Amino acid sequence: MGAVYFYHLTDSPLEQALPMLLDRARGQGWRVLVRGTDPARLALLDDALWQGPADAFRPHGMSGGPHDADQPVLLGIDTPADGFACVMSIDSAPLTAAEVGLSERACILFDGHDESALATARGQWKSLTDAGCAAQYWAQSDGTWTKKAEHPKP
Repeated sequence: MGAVYFYHLTDSPLEQALPMLLDRARGQGWRVLVRGTDPARLALLDDALWQGPADAFRPHGMSGGPHDADQPVLLGIDTPADGFACVMSIDSAPLTAAEVGLSERACILFDGHDESALATARGQWKSLTDAGCAAQYWAQSDGTWTKKAEHPKP
């Protein structure tokens, strides 16, 4: 069974944090699903992932295309998590305990300046840990990530 990592974004926006986390996941050889809730937001992230230096090339696609099964990173809304080693939930997209269990890693990225996003992340922590998922909570602090909590505690 995989674990779910909660990433509390306070120092950088999603557009900056997501590429770094995708690079780490891809460095593990994982196929990644980025699940969002808003097609326009995913389109902006799609554009952002194509930007940057050539050595930061991030091959990916938007769900619904003819080559979804071949995409190393797929951005989607209702896309099933089957076949992905890592599932990243953004903008309060749902993530189930079963999906966490099928993945190597699940990630929930949430905006620390948005009270609704904070409340949703707290609810996700409770429901997923109550369902038996291992979880870690990471917060940004002065440009670095610090682990603040872990369930179950080591």
